Amino acid sequence: MNAMTWAVADTWVMAKRNLTVWLRVPAYLVFTVVQPTIFTLLFRYVFGGAIRADVPGGYVNYLVPGVIGQTAAFASFATAISLAVEVQRGVIDRMRAMPMARSAFLGGRLLADVVRMTVTIVVIVGVGYAVGFRFQAGVGRAIAMIVLAIVLGAAVCCVSATIGLWLKDEESTQAFGMIWMFPLTFVSSAFVPLASMPDWLRAFAVNQPITHVVNAMRALALGLPLRDDLWLSAVWLAGIFLVFAPLAVRVYKRVS
Repeated sequence: MNAMTWAVADTWVMAKRNLTVWLRVPAYLVFTVVQPTIFTLLFRYVFGGAIRADVPGGYVNYLVPGVIGQTAAFASFATAISLAVEVQRGVIDRMRAMPMARSAFLGGRLLADVVRMTVTIVVIVGVGYAVGFRFQAGVGRAIAMIVLAIVLGAAVCCVSATIGLWLKDEESTQAFGMIWMFPLTFVSSAFVPLASMPDWLRAFAVNQPITHVVNAMRALALGLPLRDDLWLSAVWLAGIFLVFAPLAVRVYKRVS
């Protein structure tokens, strides 16, 4: 078995380890799905009547792609917190003492979180259908929307992995995650049209990655023109991967 095959096998073992924990703790499984479900129901039935959205199908079709984008981004919390906890408990040091590829621990963590996030996104699509959301442009574009959400989540997981390994503390990691993630998701086009925001806030909302990705997801889901959002999403996501994937590996190598 060559080094690459060994690393892939070890990464899969670590991913199964993390997924097993997720499956064996029902409270964790439920919480992962409950939070985005609450957001969907809250905005659909509490705020939805006051928000106008000029898209096919009305506000519910505007909302659900935004909730899916937020769900993909928020899924990264688990990456950051889990890594911080495992640094605190010395799990990473113990894993390094085992005969396994050094990259397997971090790679397995990220792979497991992408799988978990994918399951959650599919569930939220089902919740969206239950409250009136409908894809308007066929199966191909629907799958493309889901894939784009997964890529967004994977990119943000790299950021979160860097933060969790750098801070090495569960409470600090959780607090810091709220500070940078909430403005990005709520000051975007995920829940409300940007035209409703004041000019100074709209300037930020228009020029940040969540807005471009959510706009592209919404266009894919509803058969709207993609305009510049798809390629701008690709540029933002590629930039995040190029910066934070190597940075996460670097911090991981230095952590002790």
